[in-house]
Amino acid sequence: MTIKDLKPAAVFAIFDEINQVPRPSKKEGKIRQYLLDFAAKHGIDVKTDAVGNVAMFKPATPGHEKAPRVIMQAHMDMVCESNDKNFDFENSPIHTIVDGDWLRADGTTLGADNGIGMAAALAALTDDTLVHGPLQGLFTVDEETGLTGANNLGEGMIDGDMLLNLDSEDDAEIFVGCAGGVDTTCTFHYERSLAPTDFHYFKVDIRDALGGHSGGDIHLGRINANKLLTRFIFGLSTKFEIALAEIDGGNLRNAIPRAAHAIIGVHTSNKELVSAEFNQFVADIEGEYADIEPTVKLSLESVERPEFTIDADTARRLIQALYSAPHGVVSMSRDIEGLVETSTNLAAVKMIADNNILVTTSQRSSVESRKWDIAHQVEALFTLAGATVTHGDGYPGWKPNLNSRIMKIASDAYEELYGIKPAIKAIHAGLECGLFLTKYPHLDMVSFGPTLQGVHSPSERMYIPAVERFYGQITRTIEKVANL
Repeated sequence: MTIKDLKPAAVFAIFDEINQVPRPSKKEGKIRQYLLDFAAKHGIDVKTDAVGNVAMFKPATPGHEKAPRVIMQAHMDMVCESNDKNFDFENSPIHTIVDGDWLRADGTTLGADNGIGMAAALAALTDDTLVHGPLQGLFTVDEETGLTGANNLGEGMIDGDMLLNLDSEDDAEIFVGCAGGVDTTCTFHYERSLAPTDFHYFKVDIRDALGGHSGGDIHLGRINANKLLTRFIFGLSTKFEIALAEIDGGNLRNAIPRAAHAIIGVHTSNKELVSAEFNQFVADIEGEYADIEPTVKLSLESVERPEFTIDADTARRLIQALYSAPHGVVSMSRDIEGLVETSTNLAAVKMIADNNILVTTSQRSSVESRKWDIAHQVEALFTLAGATVTHGDGYPGWKPNLNSRIMKIASDAYEELYGIKPAIKAIHAGLECGLFLTKYPHLDMVSFGPTLQGVHSPSERMYIPAVERFYGQITRTIEKVANL
């Protein structure tokens, strides 16, 4: 069986087309053109704005022109993570595999976040049997790395009354609130030192951890490869003189780091002791994470002496800061049981131009003051370590409205179709809804989607039966609004 055999056929056919089109964040030109071509092919009015968002407009079914105007919204870009470091996300399609009741990709992120939202919206816009009021589709750019599209949505791009955000990941759940977030970046400047000739050099490598979404999965206690790497290096530094020649870990601010490595040196007399220390470290990690991280791999191998190392003072401050930096859940919500209120993600460590090392972190909270509190804690720590610290503009949270009209309509639609009353929840991940509210405060919004797992990692997969329920909920909700 392949994706072409799955139902609802229209949704999966469009999703398959979308996955043939490269769409990394900030490089959405090809998927934007696909959307414009799709609109032209189906005779749908379309417009774009200065940052590249695309909006589509379909007139109401005759007799339903005065119904509230419904916007279906999804984002164009996808998180690009692969088990193959050479996979070319800018030019290569995503290859899908039907694995029982699940759809996954062949060693990469699937792109169901948020390709399935786009596919469902486009299917509804081209469904001539659907009874609807004035119907719109809004497809935004760069949700994953900056919410650029939602933050810079052009004037007149939408004029709806109710918005269906199609970017959630749990069947039979409707989300009415989300966390806000902000990125904090910390830059260390180092001097290059000649690598000691009487040292032996090792590459410490951590790979194939589960990773995952830094909002939706942050409470699961998974390995952060950056934290694990610096834990080992710091431990060594308390026993031996070490030299740090290279360090790299993580990629995206909104993904828990799955891999990290460093090249370190120790005096040749301590070579065997380091190997023994590493073996003990591996045993400790296997004991701590046996039930959580079955795929993680840790290795230590000898390498050639590098020409240069990071100066000892900067290396010491960097490792101490990374090892002590907070990561994970900071606090739980007192209002909604089981909801993470505040968290932080030590996302990436990169050696960049001009002898700089860039540390990227991201903070989330459903309480604006708590968001900035944890961001400032990160700032204080890295400032003490001698780094230059900056914060991004951030994005607002979405305060739940439990009296929402569209919430009740979407809930009733799901219950009528499937006999289950969906749970009403808030989510710790960031959604674009908070930004839409700043521009269109009258909007009544909900977010829902099919079941996705392993989002933002190559283990991402989508539960096929949930897609049919997802699309059914969309179309029944639109029909119910049309008859108000």
